[in-house]
Amino acid sequence: MNLVRTAMLLAFMTALFMGVGYLIGGQSGMMIALLVAAGMNFFSWWNSDRMVLSAYHAQEISEENAPEFFRMIRDLSANAGLPMPKVYLYDSPQPNAFATGRNPENAAVAASTGLLQMLKPEEVAGVMAHELAHIQNRDTLTMTITATLAGAISMLGNFAFLFGGNRDGENRSPLGGIGILVAMIVAPLAAMLVQMAISRTREYSADRRGAEICGNPLWLASALGKIARGAEHIPNADAERNPATAHMFIINPLSGERMDNLFSTHPDTGNRIAALERLAAEMGSGSTQRPQAANPTRKARSVPNTAWGRGDSQPPKGPWS
Repeated sequence: MNLVRTAMLLAFMTALFMGVGYLIGGQSGMMIALLVAAGMNFFSWWNSDRMVLSAYHAQEISEENAPEFFRMIRDLSANAGLPMPKVYLYDSPQPNAFATGRNPENAAVAASTGLLQMLKPEEVAGVMAHELAHIQNRDTLTMTITATLAGAISMLGNFAFLFGGNRDGENRSPLGGIGILVAMIVAPLAAMLVQMAISRTREYSADRRGAEICGNPLWLASALGKIARGAEHIPNADAERNPATAHMFIINPLSGERMDNLFSTHPDTGNRIAALERLAAEMGSGSTQRPQAANPTRKARSVPNTAWGRGDSQPPKGPWS
């Protein structure tokens, strides 16, 4: 159902873009809009990852300078059956993460320094598994296309005022002034709503698949709660300068959205956690209680002997110590 819904929303976005072109300049305007959309999508398809990573000043890491975190991504990628993506860190006290890239063979995952400082290793594993799920579902490409189309529709809306009006006694818009008004106001708003709807649809799918990749839905559930609280109180200056990238993050870095409403880029965090807890019960992951916050005076709860946990011992400090 999520795939069908996403396909329908993308089809609507494309039709909306061409419709705006028609409202501005009739048949010729529609063809010009189609060519502009194709050009912008081609550029975004090839360059979106570099543009986003550059906007957040992300630095690529290797096994030499961040061995445990790098091995965690490698193990999770193997669990998902994915090629090893490039791994990045970006400097921000706000805990968050995102994925980018045009396909699984050319993908990258990025985590903030705040994420590695505030979350336990198993919670970090849940977050990065979620991002790998986006790559596996090709959500990074889908969201790049929708963001590009939404931006292009807004751009055409601005052009409508300049090029859609009367010239030499003729109105270029087939619908006259009403068409220009729709192109300027209604179409960009509709595009924004479609973009947000696609974002919310893909987050639930990535939560479920990410839980399957890391093996424990409660790890991701616990991480979502911590990230949401951090995002509410810790600003992300780079995200504020690039609000169009907000939909890429596991939690909205701009503000704490609390409802699955039309104007939110992400589902309500409480709803996502509840869905993960139900999934944990289905998978038989044990107690539906989420992991407790780390306490240095108590022994950590048992986690598998993996790159992000060592049985009943204290969780490793990792490269973020």
